[in-house]
Amino acid sequence: MSSVRNKTAVTDSDEIDLGRLVGELIDHRKLIISVTSLFMLLALVYALFATPIYQADALVQVEQKQGNALLNSLSQVLPDSQPQSAPEIALLRSRMILGKTVDDLNLQAKIEENHFPIFGRGLARLSGNKANNIAISRLYLSIPGEDVPEVEVQVLDKNKFSVTGEGIELTGTVGQLLEAKGISLLVSEIDAEPGTTFTVSYISRLKAITNLQDNLTIADEGKDTGILTLSLTGDDQTQIKNIIDSISTNYLAQNIARQAAQDAKSLEFLSEQLPKVRSDLDLAEDKLNGYRQQKDSVDLSLEAKAVLDQIVNVDNQLNELTIRESEVSQLFTKEHPTYKALMEKRKTLQEEKNKLNKRVSAMPETQQEVLRLSRDVDSGRAVYMQLLNRQQELSIAKSSAIGNVRIIDNAITQPKPVKPNKVLVILLGIVIGLLISLGLVLARVVLRKGIESPEQLEELGINVYASVPVSEEFAKRVERSSKWKNKNRDEAAVFLAIENPADLAIESIRGLRTSLHFAMMEARNNVLMITGASPNAGKTFISSNLAEVIAQTGKKVLFIDADLRKGYTHKLFNTENNNGLSDILSGKSSIEKAVQKISKIGFDYISRGMVPPNPAELLMHKRFGELIAWANEHYDLVVMDTPPILAVTDAAVIGNYAGTTLLVARFEQNTAKEIAVSIKRFEQSGVNIKGCILNGVVKKVSNYYGYGYNHYGYTYTDK
Repeated sequence: MSSVRNKTAVTDSDEIDLGRLVGELIDHRKLIISVTSLFMLLALVYALFATPIYQADALVQVEQKQGNALLNSLSQVLPDSQPQSAPEIALLRSRMILGKTVDDLNLQAKIEENHFPIFGRGLARLSGNKANNIAISRLYLSIPGEDVPEVEVQVLDKNKFSVTGEGIELTGTVGQLLEAKGISLLVSEIDAEPGTTFTVSYISRLKAITNLQDNLTIADEGKDTGILTLSLTGDDQTQIKNIIDSISTNYLAQNIARQAAQDAKSLEFLSEQLPKVRSDLDLAEDKLNGYRQQKDSVDLSLEAKAVLDQIVNVDNQLNELTIRESEVSQLFTKEHPTYKALMEKRKTLQEEKNKLNKRVSAMPETQQEVLRLSRDVDSGRAVYMQLLNRQQELSIAKSSAIGNVRIIDNAITQPKPVKPNKVLVILLGIVIGLLISLGLVLARVVLRKGIESPEQLEELGINVYASVPVSEEFAKRVERSSKWKNKNRDEAAVFLAIENPADLAIESIRGLRTSLHFAMMEARNNVLMITGASPNAGKTFISSNLAEVIAQTGKKVLFIDADLRKGYTHKLFNTENNNGLSDILSGKSSIEKAVQKISKIGFDYISRGMVPPNPAELLMHKRFGELIAWANEHYDLVVMDTPPILAVTDAAVIGNYAGTTLLVARFEQNTAKEIAVSIKRFEQSGVNIKGCILNGVVKKVSNYYGYGYNHYGYTYTDK
């Protein structure tokens, strides 16, 4: 009956073990530190070599429009919702303003000094080299087949330069227009060392305006304050300052021109209307005087005078509303609350006027006529005075011609760059490095399916007889051998039980010896087979050192290298490979002749022999049974090292002769499923697997609270 029972594994895989997670991070601290340091170094290099970006800013105030007192008086009775900053910001970002700046500063010409790729510009800046510049007053490039035509300009001396491009080789002089082959270039100044090259490209006007719009920032300093801050970023301190100055100046100039044009149009209209209003007023006065003379100086009664005053007042208000309506209609639509309130007030005044007209109709005819004529005179006089005052206001506004825009602070470039923020870049690099390293660690943890603790095997019903830690000496030799000789790892193996008997791995094998004593008490013979699921699990290491440890107790032990394909114990023991197991099975050698007695080790040894073409067939020969029977009779313990079961079937054949069979599983290399499949395959061949040995256990913080951590926690000491 198999000692391995199929059990339903009850695990808490859905739970997050924070302790183990922290342990994994500590175990991978070298990876985390390395990746984080790498990204921090990259961030530091970027912070040092990145081109600094500066910011230029200016302060502009948009005041209330002059000469708008009639419209401002509406604030007492109407909601004051006149937009302040939004239209001005839109105007500042318009193609009209920015386009003029592009034209004035020739921003369609993009000039870049040629440096070594990536690091050249930063290295030149760090070394303190003076920046080279050339000033281009006029540029036009028309090169067929290129969306953004460009040429290279090389400085020959302070007054001469050369221009090269596709099919273009020209020489020019500073201050002289160079026109040839689709090029129109005027270099006004050269401030560069001879031999310096520049890449000059010609972008479209729309592209230049779009670039300005992308980098230009306009912020309102407060609600309805009318104070705007203009900011522009760039790597050229002088250029961005000039651009902000140009934008502010162009905005101010267009505002003055717009205000002057508006006042001029209004004055032109008033100049046409004033003579007409004056003529109508004179005509009304003549009619009133003529009627009074005709009727012998008819005077108005007190009631009529009161009604007349009311009618004139209402007419004056209606006239003011008409002017206000014309101004409001320039700012708002008819659906705006301000416009609607204006119309409601007009309707109220019209109703009041109708009521007064009804009162007039009830008066005598003479009084009605005098009242009508007097109303025409008074109303006309009021309209004339309003227009005259408006003309004077517009004349004053036009003569001043300062607009409603004021530049408070001229453009200035901040001395310190705004980008890159070196501290922030380095911190960002550290954070990114930490995130990536943590992601790598978590990915490794998630993708790792190997056995990490004996509990994983015990949950499947597999007895774990020992947990053998990694030998530090063995690990160092393997690393050194694979690094310098580039050979198979097995060739770097050492016989640890002889060279370092106090090693922790040997201590664990001594514990295995004790457990094995009780496990073999009911075995049919004293033959122990050590096998595994896959190569490089440590079968030879466990079997050879176990044989030595048992031999040191005084027992007579025979070690057989049953791996007829890749057995290497003859290299481990530094012996000849002649007259081995393959020779015995093929009948070429006798058993007594094949058994080697090595003085430095305490047990007898049968090597692999020459690699046969048919290992499985040889193992199934009766000679192998005879060998096992002979060994069982002459030795206290027979240890056989076999190939992995999942690779070949040799171990299944050998297992039928062995009384006890143990599997070797490699820590974090073999999976629990591999071990279970291996055991199932042995059971199908009639081989009973006693248990498993977990080899190559690494001391990890993540396994601190698990079984097997403190199992090998002591060593020999002199104290």
